[in-house]
Amino acid sequence: MKLIRNTITLTLICTAIVSFGQVKKPLSQPLVSHIFTADPSAHVFNGKIYIYPSHDIESGTKEDDEGGHFDMKDYRVLSMDTPQSKVKDNGVALDIKDVKWAGRQMWAPDVALKNDTYYLYFPVKDKEDIFRMGVATSKSPVGPFKAEKEPIKGSYSIDPCVFKDINGSYYMYFGGIWGGQLQRWKNNVYQGKTDNPKKGELARLPRIAKLSADMKSLAEEVKEVKILDEKGNLFMEDNNDKRFFEAAWVHKYKGKYYFSYSTGDTHNICYAIGDNPYGPFTYKGIVLNPVQGWTNHHSIVEFKGKWFLYYHDTQISGKTHLRNVKVIELKYNPDGTIQTITAY
Repeated sequence: MKLIRNTITLTLICTAIVSFGQVKKPLSQPLVSHIFTADPSAHVFNGKIYIYPSHDIESGTKEDDEGGHFDMKDYRVLSMDTPQSKVKDNGVALDIKDVKWAGRQMWAPDVALKNDTYYLYFPVKDKEDIFRMGVATSKSPVGPFKAEKEPIKGSYSIDPCVFKDINGSYYMYFGGIWGGQLQRWKNNVYQGKTDNPKKGELARLPRIAKLSADMKSLAEEVKEVKILDEKGNLFMEDNNDKRFFEAAWVHKYKGKYYFSYSTGDTHNICYAIGDNPYGPFTYKGIVLNPVQGWTNHHSIVEFKGKWFLYYHDTQISGKTHLRNVKVIELKYNPDGTIQTITAY
């Protein structure tokens, strides 16, 4: 009888999972399935879409509270003629073994184009296990990229996003708390290992710095980017469904600057709007509701008059550190607010 009861229980559990899976039917499918990819930074170069993701692997690294098992070792570039077309994997663009100063963990990158040169910006821990930003260059959007011998001076933490404004200036946004180490920095000085933010404290803020003309250094001191609520107040750590955690992305729409980001442990992609690239940005709402998997990371790009959200989930593997990138159309309301996307 015990065996029968256990069998019935297992059947009911499996039925519930299938039913849940039907409810959670995804609206879009993984762009590629032969490798695991995440954190997609999408750009349109020369009329084509290029996606610069993290390349998730099963490295065998022990899981820890700071994401040690996200032990990526290279970058690959995906390309598409349109958001609906077949995806091409262009192979390895940069390997960690070719970055002399790197120690481990090549996390979410971004790319910018200036004067026929492509600049790949990437976070990786140095030999002292501190995240820094590297930069590598190529004459092709798919690489291979050649890394500079040293990290960008004054850089730290993770998730670079490089935004080109209409006046030709380039700005780097970055930062991520917890495993991204942003909480270890105060006034751009490394404080060593520190506790994560706690309830009752002001939420940690993302960072910005204008890039120099050579695109390989910072032209100014790193500044905080203020994200405010509708009353003009900074968010507290308690507001973890709205405050910044990681995954900054900036785009421009009808003259306004849109700063979008992940709330991290509550898994929303939120956005705030400002009048200049430095902010402040006022919170407006959610771009993407939580997806399957622990992380949520995105990019927003315009292609031939339509807007698209690139994101990831764990549809293929079901494992937090083995993700797959996807794309879905993004739409605006007449007042410039973004229509919230539920990906299932």
